[in-house]
Order: sequence, then structure tokens, then C-alpha cells
Amino acid sequence: MQIIIQSGKDGIKEWFLVEMQGDLESRNNEQLHGKFIGDLHFTKQGVPIMIIGHHILYGKEVELDLPLVAMTKKKPDTCFQGDRDSEELVDMEDLNSVSYDASAIIKKKLIFKSRPKPIIANVPKKV
Repeated sequence: MQIIIQSGKDGIKEWFLVEMQGDLESRNNEQLHGKFIGDLHFTKQGVPIMIIGHHILYGKEVELDLPLVAMTKKKPDTCFQGDRDSEELVDMEDLNSVSYDASAIIKKKLIFKSRPKPIIANVPKKV
């Protein structure tokens, strides 16, 4: 069976994999899937910084040993796309074959393994 892999309409983007140590929980125990977690910034030296609420995490950028590819599966055409009166022979395996769109490649990961540090604003002391 032949598996077809194509790049998406906009070409292949580059994504990062984010690795964090520990647990990430919301205050009201909601699912975090698809929700805003925090901000990701980079310093002038290229050090990744993650700000989550009132906490800051410092990380590092690491190359992956083997790159990963994010793909989306395209459903096979279940109906005949050509002219029904046409006498052209169509291979049924081609009609039911699966193809994939490569939407992104992942070559690097950002590792945040230190404990989060609280962000404290400068509060003037009373004399």
C-alpha cells in the first residue's frame, strides 16, 4: 500500500515541542486543552521564558535527536470523482488509499525543568 505525504497549502511550518517538569493544574480543575496557559518569550540571548500567571520559568532550547512531523490524515474519496459514463478504468485501491498532509516539522524542544519563580513587583517600604 502506498502512503502519500504532501506539504500543506502554506508549506511546512516549524514548531517547538514544550517540555515541562511537574504538573500544570488550573485553580478550578478545568481541562487545559485549547485554553490560554501563559506567554512564551525569548531574551536577547535566545533563552526561552514562560510566564504563567504570577510565575516565571526559565528554560533552554535543545535540538531533537530525530525530527518529528505533525501530519493530518486526509479521508479517502469514497465516491467516484470522474464522469460516470467514462470508460476509463479506475483502480479501487487508489480510491481508498490514505494520504497525509505534513503541516509542521519539529526539530527543537524547549525544556523548562527549574521550579517556577514568583514575579514580585517592587513595593515601596513604609518608613
